[in-house]
Amino acid sequence: MTRKVIHIDMDAFFAAVEQRDDPALRGRPVVVGGSPQGRGVVAAASYEARAFGIRSAMPAARAQRLCPEAVFLRPRFGDYRAVTARLHAIFADYATAIEPLSLDEAYLEVTGVQRCAGSATRMAEAIRARIREETGLTASAGVSYNKLLAKLASDEDKPDGLCVVPPEQGAAFIARQPVARLHGVGPATAERMAALGIRTVADLRAWGLADLHQRFGSRAATLYDAARGVDHRPVQPRRQRKSIGAERTYAEDTADLAVIHERLEPLIQEVAARLARHGLAARTATLKLRYADFQAITRQVSPAYPVAAAEEIAALMPALLAETEAGRRPVRLLGVSVSGLQPRTAQGDLFAEVVPG
Repeated sequence: MTRKVIHIDMDAFFAAVEQRDDPALRGRPVVVGGSPQGRGVVAAASYEARAFGIRSAMPAARAQRLCPEAVFLRPRFGDYRAVTARLHAIFADYATAIEPLSLDEAYLEVTGVQRCAGSATRMAEAIRARIREETGLTASAGVSYNKLLAKLASDEDKPDGLCVVPPEQGAAFIARQPVARLHGVGPATAERMAALGIRTVADLRAWGLADLHQRFGSRAATLYDAARGVDHRPVQPRRQRKSIGAERTYAEDTADLAVIHERLEPLIQEVAARLARHGLAARTATLKLRYADFQAITRQVSPAYPVAAAEEIAALMPALLAETEAGRRPVRLLGVSVSGLQPRTAQGDLFAEVVPG
Protein backbone atom coordinates (compact mmCIF):
# COMPACT_ATOMS: atom_id res chain seq x y z
CA MET A 1 0.00 0.00 0.00
CA THR A 2 1.36 3.40 -0.99
CA ARG A 3 1.84 5.62 2.03
CA LYS A 4 -0.24 8.76 2.34
CA VAL A 5 1.16 11.62 4.43
CA ILE A 6 -0.23 15.13 4.90
CA HIS A 7 1.82 18.03 6.22
CA ILE A 8 -0.24 20.91 7.62
CA ASP A 9 1.46 24.28 8.10
CA MET A 10 -0.51 27.20 9.50
CA ASP A 11 -0.03 30.49 7.65
CA ALA A 12 1.92 33.07 9.71
CA PHE A 13 0.36 31.44 12.75
CA PHE A 14 1.18 33.77 15.67
CA ALA A 15 0.60 36.90 13.59
CA ALA A 16 -2.59 35.48 12.05
CA VAL A 17 -4.05 34.82 15.51
CA GLU A 18 -3.27 38.42 16.50
CA GLN A 19 -4.92 39.77 13.33
CA ARG A 20 -7.94 37.51 13.84
CA ASP A 21 -8.42 38.69 17.42
CA ASP A 22 -7.83 42.40 16.71
CA PRO A 23 -9.50 43.58 13.49
CA ALA A 24 -7.46 46.81 13.65
CA LEU A 25 -4.36 44.77 12.80
CA ARG A 26 -5.77 43.22 9.65
CA GLY A 27 -3.92 44.30 6.55
CA ARG A 28 -1.09 45.78 8.61
CA PRO A 29 2.49 44.49 9.00
CA VAL A 30 2.50 42.61 12.30
CA VAL A 31 5.62 41.19 13.96
CA VAL A 32 5.30 38.85 16.94
CA GLY A 33 8.40 38.43 19.06
CA GLY A 34 10.96 40.63 20.70
CA SER A 35 11.51 44.30 21.26
CA PRO A 36 13.41 46.20 18.56
CA GLN A 37 14.99 48.17 21.42
CA GLY A 38 16.59 45.02 22.83
CA ARG A 39 18.17 41.90 21.40
CA GLY A 40 14.89 40.16 20.74
CA VAL A 41 14.11 38.16 17.63
CA VAL A 42 11.16 37.74 15.32
CA ALA A 43 9.03 34.71 16.19
CA ALA A 44 6.49 35.27 13.41
CA ALA A 45 5.61 37.90 10.83
CA SER A 46 2.38 38.53 8.95
CA TYR A 47 2.48 38.34 5.18
CA GLU A 48 2.22 42.13 5.08
CA ALA A 49 5.45 42.28 7.14
CA ARG A 50 7.12 39.59 5.02
CA ALA A 51 6.65 41.81 1.99
CA PHE A 52 9.32 44.06 3.55
CA GLY A 53 11.75 41.15 3.91
CA ILE A 54 11.00 40.39 7.57
CA ARG A 55 11.47 36.73 8.45
CA SER A 56 11.39 34.46 11.49
CA ALA A 57 14.65 34.41 13.52
CA MET A 58 15.62 37.88 12.28
CA PRO A 59 16.74 40.35 14.97
CA ALA A 60 13.77 42.53 15.84
CA ALA A 61 15.87 45.67 15.48
CA ARG A 62 16.57 44.82 11.86
CA ALA A 63 12.89 44.07 11.29
CA GLN A 64 12.00 47.57 12.49
CA ARG A 65 14.59 49.11 10.16
CA LEU A 66 13.05 47.22 7.25
CA CYS A 67 9.52 48.29 8.19
CA PRO A 68 9.33 51.21 10.65
CA GLU A 69 5.52 51.12 10.58
CA ALA A 70 5.32 47.50 11.70
CA VAL A 71 3.35 46.68 14.85
CA PHE A 72 5.46 44.65 17.31
CA LEU A 73 3.57 42.41 19.72
CA ARG A 74 4.68 39.99 22.41
CA PRO A 75 3.47 36.39 21.97
CA ARG A 76 0.38 35.12 23.76
CA PHE A 77 1.41 31.50 24.04
CA GLY A 78 -1.63 30.46 26.02
CA ASP A 79 -3.89 31.60 23.19
CA TYR A 80 -1.72 29.95 20.53
CA ARG A 81 -1.70 26.66 22.43
CA ALA A 82 -5.50 26.78 22.69
CA VAL A 83 -5.73 27.08 18.90
CA THR A 84 -3.18 24.27 18.48
CA ALA A 85 -5.32 22.01 20.69
CA ARG A 86 -8.30 22.73 18.41
CA LEU A 87 -6.18 21.92 15.35
CA HIS A 88 -5.10 18.59 16.81
CA ALA A 89 -8.70 17.70 17.56
CA ILE A 90 -9.46 18.23 13.87
CA PHE A 91 -6.41 16.20 12.81
CA ALA A 92 -7.46 13.32 15.06
CA ASP A 93 -10.66 12.90 13.04
CA TYR A 94 -8.58 11.91 10.01
CA ALA A 95 -5.09 10.73 11.00
CA THR A 96 -3.93 7.46 12.55
CA ALA A 97 -0.82 9.26 13.85
CA ILE A 98 0.01 12.95 14.41
CA GLU A 99 3.57 14.24 14.68
CA PRO A 100 3.71 17.89 15.78
CA LEU A 101 6.78 19.82 14.69
CA SER A 102 5.82 23.01 16.53
CA LEU A 103 2.67 24.82 17.58
CA ASP A 104 1.78 25.56 13.97
CA GLU A 105 2.68 22.49 11.91
CA ALA A 106 2.33 18.72 11.98
CA TYR A 107 2.61 15.56 9.92
CA LEU A 108 -0.50 13.37 9.63
CA GLU A 109 -0.36 9.69 8.72
CA VAL A 110 -3.53 8.89 6.74
CA THR A 111 -2.48 5.64 5.03
CA GLY A 112 -5.44 3.25 5.02
CA VAL A 113 -7.89 5.86 6.37
CA GLN A 114 -11.28 5.46 4.69
CA ARG A 115 -12.64 8.96 5.27
CA CYS A 116 -13.17 11.02 2.13
CA ALA A 117 -13.25 7.79 0.11
CA GLY A 118 -9.66 7.14 1.16
CA SER A 119 -8.35 10.18 -0.75
CA ALA A 120 -5.56 12.00 1.09
CA THR A 121 -6.15 15.02 -1.15
CA ARG A 122 -9.80 15.23 -0.13
CA MET A 123 -8.82 14.78 3.51
CA ALA A 124 -6.38 17.69 3.25
CA GLU A 125 -9.11 19.81 1.65
CA ALA A 126 -11.56 18.88 4.40
CA ILE A 127 -9.02 19.61 7.15
CA ARG A 128 -8.21 23.03 5.69
CA ALA A 129 -11.92 23.85 5.39
CA ARG A 130 -12.55 22.87 9.01
CA ILE A 131 -9.56 24.91 10.21
CA ARG A 132 -10.96 27.97 8.47
CA GLU A 133 -14.48 27.36 9.79
CA GLU A 134 -13.55 26.46 13.37
CA THR A 135 -10.60 28.81 14.00
CA GLY A 136 -10.94 31.60 11.46
CA LEU A 137 -7.39 30.90 10.27
CA THR A 138 -5.86 29.50 7.09
CA ALA A 139 -3.48 26.60 6.61
CA SER A 140 -1.40 25.28 3.75
CA ALA A 141 -1.10 21.56 3.12
CA GLY A 142 1.23 19.20 1.31
CA VAL A 143 0.17 15.68 0.37
CA SER A 144 2.58 12.98 -0.74
CA TYR A 145 3.88 9.49 -0.10
CA ASN A 146 6.42 10.43 2.58
CA LYS A 147 7.26 13.15 5.09
CA LEU A 148 10.05 14.74 3.05
CA LEU A 149 7.87 15.43 0.03
CA ALA A 150 4.76 16.35 2.02
CA LYS A 151 6.65 19.08 3.87
CA LEU A 152 8.23 20.44 0.70
CA ALA A 153 4.82 20.42 -0.96
CA SER A 154 3.17 22.45 1.81
CA ASP A 155 5.52 25.34 1.00
CA GLU A 156 4.70 25.34 -2.71
CA ASP A 157 1.50 27.34 -2.67
CA LYS A 158 1.50 29.42 0.52
CA PRO A 159 -0.54 30.98 1.94
CA ASP A 160 -3.81 29.03 2.00
CA GLY A 161 -2.62 26.51 -0.57
CA LEU A 162 -2.67 22.80 -1.30
CA CYS A 163 -0.03 20.91 -3.25
CA VAL A 164 -0.19 17.19 -4.05
CA VAL A 165 2.87 15.21 -5.14
CA PRO A 166 1.89 11.70 -6.27
CA PRO A 167 4.49 8.90 -6.48
CA GLU A 168 4.96 9.22 -10.24
CA GLN A 169 5.89 12.90 -9.85
CA GLY A 170 8.04 12.68 -6.73
CA ALA A 171 11.46 12.38 -8.37
CA ALA A 172 10.84 15.26 -10.77
CA PHE A 173 9.31 17.45 -8.05
CA ILE A 174 12.24 17.09 -5.68
CA ALA A 175 14.88 17.40 -8.40
CA ARG A 176 14.10 21.08 -8.93
CA GLN A 177 14.27 21.99 -5.24
CA PRO A 178 17.26 23.88 -3.78
CA VAL A 179 19.36 21.39 -1.86
CA ALA A 180 19.15 23.60 1.24
CA ARG A 181 15.46 22.63 1.57
CA LEU A 182 16.26 18.98 2.23
CA HIS A 183 15.73 17.63 5.73
CA GLY A 184 19.05 17.73 7.60
CA VAL A 185 20.84 20.12 5.24
CA GLY A 186 21.70 23.15 7.36
CA PRO A 187 23.48 26.34 6.26
CA ALA A 188 26.96 24.91 6.83
CA THR A 189 26.25 21.76 4.79
CA ALA A 190 24.56 23.79 2.06
CA GLU A 191 27.65 26.00 1.89
CA ARG A 192 29.90 22.96 1.54
CA MET A 193 27.65 21.58 -1.17
CA ALA A 194 27.67 24.86 -3.07
CA ALA A 195 31.45 24.77 -3.09
CA LEU A 196 31.16 21.35 -4.77
CA GLY A 197 28.70 22.66 -7.35
CA ILE A 198 25.68 21.09 -5.64
CA ARG A 199 22.93 23.69 -5.54
CA THR A 200 19.82 21.77 -6.51
CA VAL A 201 18.63 18.27 -5.68
CA ALA A 202 19.25 17.38 -9.32
CA ASP A 203 22.91 18.29 -8.77
CA LEU A 204 22.98 16.08 -5.68
CA ARG A 205 21.41 13.18 -7.54
CA ALA A 206 24.37 13.13 -9.93
CA TRP A 207 26.67 12.06 -7.08
CA GLY A 208 27.18 8.40 -6.29
CA LEU A 209 26.78 6.97 -2.82
CA ALA A 210 30.52 6.31 -2.40
CA ASP A 211 31.41 9.89 -3.34
CA LEU A 212 28.79 11.28 -0.97
CA HIS A 213 30.11 9.10 1.83
CA GLN A 214 33.62 10.40 1.24
CA ARG A 215 32.39 14.00 1.50
CA PHE A 216 29.55 13.77 4.03
CA GLY A 217 30.21 10.64 6.06
CA SER A 218 27.29 9.02 7.86
CA ARG A 219 24.76 11.36 6.23
CA ALA A 220 25.56 10.06 2.75
CA ALA A 221 22.83 7.40 2.59
CA THR A 222 20.14 9.83 3.78
CA LEU A 223 21.22 12.42 1.21
CA TYR A 224 21.36 9.80 -1.53
CA ASP A 225 17.81 8.65 -0.76
CA ALA A 226 16.44 12.18 -0.35
CA ALA A 227 17.76 13.15 -3.79
CA ARG A 228 15.56 10.39 -5.18
CA GLY A 229 12.48 11.29 -3.14
CA VAL A 230 12.95 8.38 -0.73
CA ASP A 231 12.14 8.87 2.97
CA HIS A 232 11.25 5.97 5.24
CA ARG A 233 10.79 8.00 8.44
CA PRO A 234 7.51 7.14 10.15
CA VAL A 235 5.01 9.70 11.38
CA GLN A 236 5.66 9.53 15.11
CA PRO A 237 3.37 10.83 17.86
CA ARG A 238 4.60 13.62 20.08
CA ARG A 239 8.06 13.10 21.48
CA GLN A 240 9.44 15.25 24.26
CA ARG A 241 11.90 17.71 22.78
CA LYS A 242 15.15 17.47 24.72
CA SER A 243 17.22 20.31 23.29
CA ILE A 244 17.41 23.07 20.70
CA GLY A 245 20.70 24.10 19.15
CA ALA A 246 22.58 25.63 16.24
CA GLU A 247 26.18 25.24 15.14
CA ARG A 248 28.42 26.31 12.27
CA THR A 249 31.75 25.19 10.83
CA TYR A 250 33.69 28.13 9.41
CA ALA A 251 35.87 28.33 6.32
CA GLU A 252 38.57 30.15 8.31
CA ASP A 253 39.70 29.23 11.84
CA THR A 254 40.09 32.09 14.30
CA ALA A 255 41.60 32.74 17.70
CA ASP A 256 40.22 36.29 17.80
CA LEU A 257 37.72 36.52 20.66
CA ALA A 258 35.95 39.46 19.05
CA VAL A 259 35.34 37.39 15.92
CA ILE A 260 34.21 34.43 18.02
CA HIS A 261 31.66 36.58 19.84
CA GLU A 262 30.50 37.96 16.48
CA ARG A 263 30.06 34.43 15.15
CA LEU A 264 28.13 33.35 18.24
CA GLU A 265 25.54 36.10 17.81
CA PRO A 266 23.54 34.57 14.90
CA LEU A 267 23.64 31.15 16.58
CA ILE A 268 22.16 32.65 19.74
CA GLN A 269 19.52 34.47 17.71
CA GLU A 270 18.58 31.24 15.92
CA VAL A 271 18.23 29.30 19.17
CA ALA A 272 16.14 32.08 20.76
CA ALA A 273 13.86 32.21 17.72
CA ARG A 274 13.27 28.46 17.85
CA LEU A 275 12.51 28.65 21.58
CA ALA A 276 9.97 31.34 20.79
CA ARG A 277 8.45 29.31 17.96
CA HIS A 278 7.86 26.39 20.31
CA GLY A 279 6.84 28.54 23.30
CA LEU A 280 9.69 27.18 25.43
CA ALA A 281 12.33 28.30 27.92
CA ALA A 282 15.47 26.38 28.96
CA ARG A 283 17.18 25.50 32.22
CA THR A 284 20.64 24.81 30.73
CA ALA A 285 22.77 26.49 28.05
CA THR A 286 25.70 24.75 26.35
CA LEU A 287 28.61 26.14 24.34
CA LYS A 288 30.38 23.83 21.89
CA LEU A 289 33.80 24.45 20.33
CA ARG A 290 35.90 22.52 17.89
CA TYR A 291 39.49 23.65 17.67
CA ALA A 292 41.56 23.69 14.49
CA ASP A 293 43.04 20.29 15.41
CA PHE A 294 39.44 18.88 15.50
CA GLN A 295 39.34 18.48 19.29
CA ALA A 296 35.76 19.17 20.37
CA ILE A 297 34.70 20.36 23.83
CA THR A 298 31.49 21.53 25.49
CA ARG A 299 30.86 23.78 28.47
CA GLN A 300 27.45 24.28 30.07
CA VAL A 301 25.73 26.26 32.76
CA SER A 302 22.36 26.03 34.49
CA PRO A 303 21.39 29.48 35.78
CA ALA A 304 18.94 30.04 38.61
CA TYR A 305 16.18 31.01 36.18
CA PRO A 306 15.00 29.61 32.83
CA VAL A 307 16.34 31.48 29.80
CA ALA A 308 14.64 32.15 26.47
CA ALA A 309 15.61 35.63 25.27
CA ALA A 310 18.63 36.06 23.01
CA GLU A 311 20.21 38.47 25.47
CA GLU A 312 19.69 36.01 28.34
CA ILE A 313 21.50 33.27 26.44
CA ALA A 314 24.21 35.69 25.26
CA ALA A 315 24.87 36.80 28.84
CA LEU A 316 25.93 33.23 29.69
CA MET A 317 28.47 32.88 26.87
CA PRO A 318 31.44 34.95 28.20
CA ALA A 319 31.78 32.80 31.32
CA LEU A 320 31.54 29.63 29.26
CA LEU A 321 34.13 30.91 26.77
CA ALA A 322 36.44 31.71 29.69
CA GLU A 323 36.44 28.00 30.53
CA THR A 324 37.87 27.16 27.09
CA GLU A 325 41.08 27.97 25.23
CA ALA A 326 39.27 30.21 22.77
CA GLY A 327 41.46 33.23 22.17
CA ARG A 328 44.58 31.10 22.53
CA ARG A 329 43.78 28.26 20.14
CA PRO A 330 42.13 28.66 16.72
CA VAL A 331 38.46 27.62 16.59
CA ARG A 332 36.83 26.11 13.50
CA LEU A 333 33.33 25.28 14.81
CA LEU A 334 30.97 26.99 17.25
CA GLY A 335 27.69 25.73 18.61
CA VAL A 336 25.06 26.98 21.05
CA SER A 337 22.32 24.77 22.46
CA VAL A 338 19.80 24.81 25.28
CA SER A 339 18.20 21.93 27.18
CA GLY A 340 15.99 21.27 30.17
CA LEU A 341 13.12 22.68 28.14
CA GLN A 342 9.83 23.74 29.69
CA PRO A 343 6.78 25.76 28.60
CA ARG A 344 7.44 29.47 28.71
CA THR A 345 5.13 31.16 31.17
CA ALA A 346 6.65 34.59 31.66
CA GLN A 347 7.75 37.04 29.00
CA GLY A 348 10.91 39.00 29.59
CA ASP A 349 12.55 41.60 27.40
CA LEU A 350 12.53 39.24 24.41
CA PHE A 351 8.79 39.66 24.18
CA ALA A 352 8.44 43.23 25.43
CA GLU A 353 5.66 44.83 23.46
CA VAL A 354 6.61 47.76 21.26
CA VAL A 355 4.07 49.46 19.09
CA PRO A 356 5.79 52.12 16.97
CA GLY A 357 3.94 55.38 16.55
